[in-house]
Amino acid sequence: MAVKVGFVSLGCPKNLINTEVMLAKLASEGFEIVAEDVDADVIVINTCAFIESAKQEAIDNILDVAWLKENHTLRGIVVTGCLPERYREQILEELPEVDCVLGTGSYGDICEAVRSAYANKRFARFGDINAAPLGGERVVTTQEHFAYLQIAEGCDNRCSYCVIPSIRGRFRSRPMGEIVEEARDLASLGVRELCLVAQDTTRYGEDLYGTYALDALLRELSAIDGIRWLRLLYCYPGRITDGLIEEIANNPKVVKYIDMPIQHISDRVLRAMNRRDTAADIRSAVERLRRAVPDIVLRTTVITGFPGETEDEFEELRAFIRETRFERLGVFAYSREEGTPAYDLPDQIPEKLKRKRHDVLMREQRKIHTAYNRAQLGRTFAVVCEGYDTAGGSYYGRTYADAPDIDGRIFFSAPRRVGEGELIRVEVTEVLDYDLIGKFVGEGEPQ
Repeated sequence: MAVKVGFVSLGCPKNLINTEVMLAKLASEGFEIVAEDVDADVIVINTCAFIESAKQEAIDNILDVAWLKENHTLRGIVVTGCLPERYREQILEELPEVDCVLGTGSYGDICEAVRSAYANKRFARFGDINAAPLGGERVVTTQEHFAYLQIAEGCDNRCSYCVIPSIRGRFRSRPMGEIVEEARDLASLGVRELCLVAQDTTRYGEDLYGTYALDALLRELSAIDGIRWLRLLYCYPGRITDGLIEEIANNPKVVKYIDMPIQHISDRVLRAMNRRDTAADIRSAVERLRRAVPDIVLRTTVITGFPGETEDEFEELRAFIRETRFERLGVFAYSREEGTPAYDLPDQIPEKLKRKRHDVLMREQRKIHTAYNRAQLGRTFAVVCEGYDTAGGSYYGRTYADAPDIDGRIFFSAPRRVGEGELIRVEVTEVLDYDLIGKFVGEGEPQ
């Protein structure tokens, strides 16, 4: 009888891809993948450990699953990914419920780890994070019409608050031909939207080809039959080239949307963060993108409460957000992480003040987002249908302005059945907090 394996995948889309590769390896070696934890013999928890809240989420999930081990038929727990990579020595000592661990360089050993957990044998492996293979067969777990496509791994930027280089290794791009082949395979499965991800997407190709090659990659991907939308996530402002902007502006398959984390606008704070971008780089990227692509949607994230952030520097950030009016914005209160240079910086900000500044910026953004949504009233958009809300009695989906899982939705009525993944045209009729309401007006065309 096949060993039954359940999965919990936490963290970012890059983590999800690692989960999908592990699922494919297990399936290829005869393990049975089950959807319900209570049915599993072994549960694999693929973890994030980027900030304190992510670590706590991982630990909470481990303890929740451990209940099944004590009170049900679960035989073993395997923990993979960033948490064991970051805490190699501690995890098996401090979490005795865990049987086996794999670091971020050892996802390929998942079958051996599951066999060990099933046999109640402890197992730990931490391969070279700079030599781990990229890509591989996947069991796509997102909705059928979209998937994440990893174009690079690791990061060399070494921002002073960030543990990613020590967890994921140095930056390394995947060869373009390999990425395009994977995208063709995904298209053959019915995927119509690809979200390109990496720790530093805009650096793609520099290590392989001696130049930034994201624009060239987009051209290759857009030639694939069946792919309708290409979406860019994790782009650094200073590496947004004129060629990339031209591709966004003129390639009909590249959605007019870019995720561009800036983290702050004060040059002093940016230097303390060891960010590669200056305030001038950030302002230039925003201005160039909006000039060339008038309908572009800019998503960003900022960190407030970084050590030494003065009230004036916070107000500078607040004024920039108010002035720039990002269509999408996330705010993080600085998380003090051991093992990072920022951990030992003087003038750490009290938690209460960090939270207050976070809340102030979120209130500013709510006003901006509400105004943006109201400006969409009466407009018609191409919308990809993602399902039917039985409670609300309406379909829901996303426009080009909304990335999967992180942005809003548009709820809409329709005179006929609309299939999941179908592209239709919807007219916006109402605003509902961060979401929109609309009505079906016809068959869809990309943007």
